[in-house]
Amino acid sequence: MSLGGFDTHGDQLVLEPKLLGLLDGALDALYRKTVALGVASSVTTFTASDFGRTYTFNGSGSDHGWGGHPIVVGGSVVGGRLYGTFPVAGLSGGALTLIDPANSASLDVGQGRLLPTVATDVYASTLAQWMGITQAGELASVLPHVGSFGTNSLGFLG
Repeated sequence: MSLGGFDTHGDQLVLEPKLLGLLDGALDALYRKTVALGVASSVTTFTASDFGRTYTFNGSGSDHGWGGHPIVVGGSVVGGRLYGTFPVAGLSGGALTLIDPANSASLDVGQGRLLPTVATDVYASTLAQWMGITQAGELASVLPHVGSFGTNSLGFLG
């Protein structure tokens, strides 16, 4: 499935609540249907986006950035958890920036773009293993960079 229209720039405060409401309704309806059909533990839904947003204002909104907030829904999902860390304001080199509270490193890679603390490859790897890819060679052929991130599973699927 696909839901476009999130490239909102200056209309974020008006459009995002509406778009997220549509997404919430669609995910809820899909999950409830899998429960009614008795297949919820066999169906997992994962949201993804090809870009996030910067934290700096560009005069009418914000520009394209990195990262985002994937959502995972399904009967096998260990729910109620957030993965990664949310940045906090701090000083880096005497300048105000957003830092990773886990290690006090600046997450700002320039122009208000933040480096995500969890790679999309790690989410994908977790899903791939749940779907049956178990051998390291198979996982590396599907996600060749997953070995660069310290873990290949977030443990959100039981």
